[in-house]
Amino acid sequence: MNKELIINAAPQGVEIALLEDKKLVELHSEKSDARFAVGDLYLGKVKKLIPGLNAAFVDVGFEKDAFLHYTDLSPYARSLLKFTQQTINDKSESGLDFAKFEIEPEIIKTGKINEVLGGKPNILVQILKEPIAAKGPRLSCEISLPGRFVVITPFNNIVAVSRKIHSAEERKRLQKIVEAIKPKNFGVIVRTAAEGKNTAELHEDLSALVEMWKTIQRNLHGAAPPAKILSEQTKTNSILRDLLNADFNRIVVNDRTIFADTKNYIQRIAPEKADIVSYYQNGSPIFDSFGITKQVKASFGKTVNLNSGAYLIIEHTEALHVIDVNSGYKSVSNNQEQNALETNLEAAEEIARQLRLRDLGGIIVVDFIDMKLPENKRRLVEKMEEFMAPDRAKHAVLPISKFGIMQITRQRMKPEMNINTQEICPSCNGTGKISSTLLLEDDIEKNLSYLITHKHKGLQLSVNPIMYAYLAKGLFWTSKIAKWNKKFGQKTRLAADTNLHLTEYKFFDANGEQIKL
Repeated sequence: MNKELIINAAPQGVEIALLEDKKLVELHSEKSDARFAVGDLYLGKVKKLIPGLNAAFVDVGFEKDAFLHYTDLSPYARSLLKFTQQTINDKSESGLDFAKFEIEPEIIKTGKINEVLGGKPNILVQILKEPIAAKGPRLSCEISLPGRFVVITPFNNIVAVSRKIHSAEERKRLQKIVEAIKPKNFGVIVRTAAEGKNTAELHEDLSALVEMWKTIQRNLHGAAPPAKILSEQTKTNSILRDLLNADFNRIVVNDRTIFADTKNYIQRIAPEKADIVSYYQNGSPIFDSFGITKQVKASFGKTVNLNSGAYLIIEHTEALHVIDVNSGYKSVSNNQEQNALETNLEAAEEIARQLRLRDLGGIIVVDFIDMKLPENKRRLVEKMEEFMAPDRAKHAVLPISKFGIMQITRQRMKPEMNINTQEICPSCNGTGKISSTLLLEDDIEKNLSYLITHKHKGLQLSVNPIMYAYLAKGLFWTSKIAKWNKKFGQKTRLAADTNLHLTEYKFFDANGEQIKL
């Protein structure tokens, strides 16, 4: 699988598109004034303790107080509170020696929030979820600093190895290396990307994270809440840190500063891949050149069309997301059960992509086309899990219920990506909406293919005069209609009709009768 990262820098922020085999699977945006990103560390002040919720509200500088639940406190919460207070008040020039810091006993899992945060102290917290809708950020006291190969967790001495590394011998090798090189009072989680790496590479990654912890100590010294103590890396670098592997073959950037930063970052974490970063200076918008704009228009919105003619309806409610799978008007065979299975499998692949692309989180309910055979239902669930395997967000897929409903849960980390794909209608000047004109050509071609496949001869395509000029543009063998005639091996006549609006079109058979689609 080829992975490409296309980075579009604009005055209002940076947009990052991840392509897998030229198909858009993730879209990230980082506003220039963005605050409270996942992973940021803040010195907060506990404002309210809510025993009924077993939670606290903490002031970290956001308009709404952030939420901290007891289950997110970390077993080492007392150590964190002690460390925070000692570091803020530390008067020594050299700073607190973390290797000599005495760790406090762990808190119990079934304890109460006021037993730990009574007195409403200042506390070091990490953003667990960005502010969503009217809610403030969700916080955690389980401080973790991720690198490319390892993650460090202060206040413990545990070494854990990713379960995705299946070789018992490799897991044991990595465990021994990390136990030998890790400093005292740091727990280490070995990431999947560490598989096959040598001691020097792991030590370099670990050392960089320990330096980051020392930066946190320096920034905490004398700080007063609310204060940002450490920012997570830029979205570009954090995506590269988590995704960069042998499949990555291209990173294209249209901004010289980001290009230099990205090149330097790659040079540091994977020198052998430094050549994959290139600077884009073509003149036309970078997202247009790589076909991303068109994919965005086709992928967002209430309705998502599939290649077979089936389509998805995606609705959002306050509590959950609902996806309805519809077969449309096309069929693969005369076997109803087989048609349902084929359409459901195609829909499942697109749904897995949509969840990543829109970053849908929480509960997702999917109404697939009804199937009777248990083996087909089982196969659909297995395929759904397979399609969702590359998704970095934690997720779970439940078996199909007796009502033909599949339930999916997916970790919600930030507000969902919602892009309006409709354009102002040139006829009514904005009192209504029309579908994107970018997709009209594809829609006509798809329906033309369907009609010719179903043995329609002597077709006539009637369109608005403006669309007629576009389709007939060029020499008679290079125009769009000529290319379609060649592609489908059948001549379709093109006609202009002033009674049709810009995005309207009609097909007529050899007898002049309109064909209903």
